[in-house]
Amino acid sequence: MPTATEGTRTARRPAGTGPQRTVTAHGAWFLVLPALIPVLVLSVGPLVYGILLAFTDAQSGRTEPTRWIGALNFSDLLHDTLFWESFRIGLVWAVGVTVPQFLLALGLALLLNEDLRLRPLARALAIVPWAMPEVVVAVMWRLVYDPDAGILNETVRDLGLGDGRDWLSGLGTALPAVIVVGVWAGMPQTTVALLAGLQNTPRELHEAAAVDGAGAWRRFRAVTWPALRPIALAITALNLIWNFNSFALVYVLTNGGPGGRTRLPMLFAYEEAFRYGQFGYAAAMGCVMVAVVSVCLACFLAGRIRGGGDA
Repeated sequence: MPTATEGTRTARRPAGTGPQRTVTAHGAWFLVLPALIPVLVLSVGPLVYGILLAFTDAQSGRTEPTRWIGALNFSDLLHDTLFWESFRIGLVWAVGVTVPQFLLALGLALLLNEDLRLRPLARALAIVPWAMPEVVVAVMWRLVYDPDAGILNETVRDLGLGDGRDWLSGLGTALPAVIVVGVWAGMPQTTVALLAGLQNTPRELHEAAAVDGAGAWRRFRAVTWPALRPIALAITALNLIWNFNSFALVYVLTNGGPGGRTRLPMLFAYEEAFRYGQFGYAAAMGCVMVAVVSVCLACFLAGRIRGGGDA
């Protein structure tokens, strides 16, 4: 039976609170370890190993020990015109996919934000490309671009616009054709991000602007876009990085052809490593790409910090 003193002590403790416990630094590290170990093993470890490999003459099939050669791979890379051409193609690909991807996703997000009939079904259909693996998307679009039985050439013939063409093998059409596939495949994730931003914009602001006589374009500029700007900048930066590092989509569609017109930097590094066995040289290419992406990301974050916004 509790005494009066124990009852008083119990009454002084706020309801719903238990004994206070503090987590020490060792305890905090113990809690973080289950999530930290996979990151170290699967991400940080291979990254460090790849950086070290870039300073060696590692090759496949050689019997001699791998030697440390310093920055020789990077020196050779500076004079490799094929790599820098692939780098230029990668930039064209990344920008060519990201810009129309954002514009089309913005229009689709604005449409899906309206009170449409069957809006849940439309939203579900809009993210179907996102749910499909890149290899499946590439195989499907290869069938669309097929020069003999593809639906695109069949449509061209039915409209009387010609006999069609081999879109993925033409020197002038391969890269634009692949860019179209990249836009289609990556648009859903941008749409979802922008749609989330639109739904977080207070509807009262739009109603107040409409009462003041603002048209649709003016409401978009004064109300919608300021609310979407942080999300738009963040998703655009991420899309640029993702698109620049693309591999599977272009590999299945064209394998870098024809004549290297769609050989992205990732494809070039893959060929050097697994077709020609130049692991050290390919690792140097990977280091250059990581450095470029890191610089772009640092510039983006610095701009956001100076602008006082948060992505």
